[in-house]
Amino acid sequence: MSGFPRALAAPLSRWLPRSLLWQTFLLVGLLLIVALGVWSQIFRYFEEPARARDVAQMVASVVNLTRTALINADAERRIDLLIELAALEGIRIYPAEPSDDVEPLPDTRPLRLLTTHVRQQLGEHTRFAVRWKSLDGFWVSFRLDPDDGSDEYWVMLPADRIEQRHAFEWLAWGSAALLVALAGAYLIVSRISRPLRNLTRAALMVGSGRTPPVQQESGPQEIAVVARAFNRMAGELARTDADRALILAGVSHDLRTPLARLRLGVEMSGAPAGEVLAMVADIEEMDRIIGQFLDFGRGDAQEPTQQVDLATLAREITEPYRLRGLDVRLDAPDTLVAEARALPMRRALANLVDNALRYAGEDEPVDVSVYPAGNEACIEVADRGPGIPSDQVERMRHPFTRLEEARSNTKGAGLGLAIVDRVMRAHQGRLDLSPREGGGLRAILCLPYSGNAPAQARISSNDATG
Repeated sequence: MSGFPRALAAPLSRWLPRSLLWQTFLLVGLLLIVALGVWSQIFRYFEEPARARDVAQMVASVVNLTRTALINADAERRIDLLIELAALEGIRIYPAEPSDDVEPLPDTRPLRLLTTHVRQQLGEHTRFAVRWKSLDGFWVSFRLDPDDGSDEYWVMLPADRIEQRHAFEWLAWGSAALLVALAGAYLIVSRISRPLRNLTRAALMVGSGRTPPVQQESGPQEIAVVARAFNRMAGELARTDADRALILAGVSHDLRTPLARLRLGVEMSGAPAGEVLAMVADIEEMDRIIGQFLDFGRGDAQEPTQQVDLATLAREITEPYRLRGLDVRLDAPDTLVAEARALPMRRALANLVDNALRYAGEDEPVDVSVYPAGNEACIEVADRGPGIPSDQVERMRHPFTRLEEARSNTKGAGLGLAIVDRVMRAHQGRLDLSPREGGGLRAILCLPYSGNAPAQARISSNDATG
């Protein structure tokens, strides 16, 4: 049986609102509706006896007046009297017969209270019916002489004298009160959810490396405390970023200046050409690692996004490699424009090409492709290197991570993919890493894209080399 509530909750959860505003509003609304229903039942429970006494007094008065009129009227005038009562008061009176076809009243609490009070005033012999023969109404029997059952009559009272009046008005007023309460509940809940939404947007900005605006420290005490703590945290993070940028600028100057002097000294040392080239390569590798540290520590650029032609950007990145004699092939349409930040995207693509050449070897071709895929614009860099095992893909997105067993002969700090992944997350995009058919790695930069994909990629003659 425990599985039944779970099975019932699963489809209900799909229809329930997800936001705090509407969940709380729905809960408050249900509580108000239940409270209104409970109070209406309490009101009815205590109001029904008083109303039953009032209606019973009216019924007894009508019956007693009718009995008195019939007793005091001449026998010849009784028929005229009955017709006059029916015409003027809506009261119908018929002689009762033992064979009368009657339908008893429904067994409800208000009618039980009513019949009890009427019998207390008219006698226990009083009968009630909701239908006499084929006529519907509130029927009450009475005797001209309470001690003699020979002259018994049925009297039918108009339904509006028995039924509760103003029921629709009470329902309208109750509904109006409920609507006012729901509107107040919505205002109360929105006063809480609005600062939470602002805090959520600010937290997302912090997560993407941007500086959020100062949050208002007003409203309920709990919300104000959270906003004050968030502002303090955001301020500390901003100061930490500023200190980090200052330190990195100093590190860049203090490290690269000695490296430049060291390279100059090596080139002028007169050592054999092979040793000079090896030492210069090591110095260049050290300079590149310092650059990676600076790129990773610098974080994401704060400039706004703009329309960037990814095809042109890919041509500008790959052209210097081809001029150096490296086999870097480009397959791109004439143009593919997406919202991006040009400088971080250039850094991300250059990191992927450098990684491909480093791990696959400069003798192997590197294929760069630019294409639209549904609602995304993609730049793919494919190499023929050792690749990345599927169970290591997520780990390789972390900084200072390298596959030593697969790429033991490579150098670097393990920051290339971490930098690319950070850049793509800042663009609300992603970095996909997957094995390439025939061996190698496919690294794909995916950006949100809402433009019209070209009908067919038009490749310029100088965009691909075979």
